[in-house]
Amino acid sequence: MFGSGKGKSTNHGHHAVETLVGPRAVIRGDVNFTGGLYVEGTIHGKVVADDGSAAVLTIADKGRVEGEVRAPVVVINGHMQGDVYASERVELAANARVQGNIHYKVVEMAAGAMITGRLIHADAPLAQLTGPDTAPAPAARVKAKGEPQEA
Repeated sequence: MFGSGKGKSTNHGHHAVETLVGPRAVIRGDVNFTGGLYVEGTIHGKVVADDGSAAVLTIADKGRVEGEVRAPVVVINGHMQGDVYASERVELAANARVQGNIHYKVVEMAAGAMITGRLIHADAPLAQLTGPDTAPAPAARVKAKGEPQEA
């Protein structure tokens, strides 16, 4: 797995892994990274790629991130709890389980992936909450029994 992606471009789906969070590792705190970060363990905290870096975050099928994620490319095949901000692309593999909103430019989603949240396109304008155009009509008054009806 690690050797097969050597020398290949990230445009073809192969990502050079520079940092590995092993399956028994638990990190409590924020993680800043550049290059490729491959998570097989658990991270409790924000995972943020340095500005301007060509970073790729991959969450393996047994991996888990509980916190906000910000990176150009995010590949999820494990559990993600928190919002995802991908400035370039999000790939959701078949075992992906995401609880949070996904902000993306391009999204690829395999059959079986699950999202509990919203998919929000990066170029989409933010929806504005609007109030009622006119004041609400007054509530109808219930007449008591035996009270004369108005015509």
